[in-house]
Amino acid sequence: MQKMTQPNSGSFSGPLFVVGMWRSGTSLLYALLNQHPEIALLYEGDLPLLSPLFWLPKAKSDWRERWDFWNSAFERHQIDSARIPRTVRGVAEAMSHVGREYARRKGATIWGCKSPNYYDSMVRLNREFQGARFIVIWRDPSDICRSILRAAEYPNWFRKSGLPHRALFGYRQMKKECDQLIASGVPVHEIEYEDLVQNPASVMLGVCRFLGVAFDERMLYLEGADRSAIYGGDHHALVKSEKIVLTKQRPEVLPAALRNKVRRYVSRWQKEFKGRWPRVQPGSAEEARQPGRLERYADVLKYRTLRTIDFMIIVVFCFAPLSFLEKYRTLKGDVHPAREVRGNMVRPAGTPAD
Repeated sequence: MQKMTQPNSGSFSGPLFVVGMWRSGTSLLYALLNQHPEIALLYEGDLPLLSPLFWLPKAKSDWRERWDFWNSAFERHQIDSARIPRTVRGVAEAMSHVGREYARRKGATIWGCKSPNYYDSMVRLNREFQGARFIVIWRDPSDICRSILRAAEYPNWFRKSGLPHRALFGYRQMKKECDQLIASGVPVHEIEYEDLVQNPASVMLGVCRFLGVAFDERMLYLEGADRSAIYGGDHHALVKSEKIVLTKQRPEVLPAALRNKVRRYVSRWQKEFKGRWPRVQPGSAEEARQPGRLERYADVLKYRTLRTIDFMIIVVFCFAPLSFLEKYRTLKGDVHPAREVRGNMVRPAGTPAD
């Protein structure tokens, strides 16, 4: 099922933000979107996450170096940082310069960024980026948690403590922010992961109508897609393959306690939204009791604590001397999470992918 708020008439050049929870198909959607000659999205550039860099009236002069140190964005997208102004007035201007430069290199007209890390920042992005549009992809929260745990089988960012908890309650936050945008008349297009893999033609046609661009058949295939900006790792094997495939049935990895918690909250949310959201696999919320008040309070507190820690890490990163951060990373023995090595080229990555 696809849901779309009617965008304003006229040409659209960006920014376009593609958002979904981790492991919900945003990487697949990114690869298909960037097959279109008029679309050029950054892959988890995540510069808006580093907004503290621009808190002061005069933005930090080393914002380009810090951003590339954070997740190798310039290197992964093969953007010459010398073409990007060092002096900017804020994160929107900085992001605009980078996004437009990337689109210029491809000869595209629509610039933007795909990232699951924007799931609780969409309202803020809409304030900062005038005329932004959003594509939001949904997936059964049980499958999201399963995919996170399977990705954590390999040494990468998904081993981060508390990530399934962040995903479950971030999923609800994403719904809240999505509804706020729609209520404000912001152009939002919603799609389901299962629809994307089972019927990509219908989904991508809907996306093209939303963006006001002509449909291009290349958007139905991974063959020939540029995935050079996508982080390495076995958890990206499917998006780096040549065919769109629906994940096959695999042994259950969700611990009983987490599986039951997801079912309880899905049951609560479906009652709240009268069965319209979230769309889940048959049996995902079957006969599940809803979470009690004490459980809800404890879970929300844990989620907010985890997100506060995440934000404080960003603040420290934005203001600590780069020399200190380099030494810390070296002492930790991990030059960057989700590190990718190709031949003699080391490509660090600082944020998660799906």
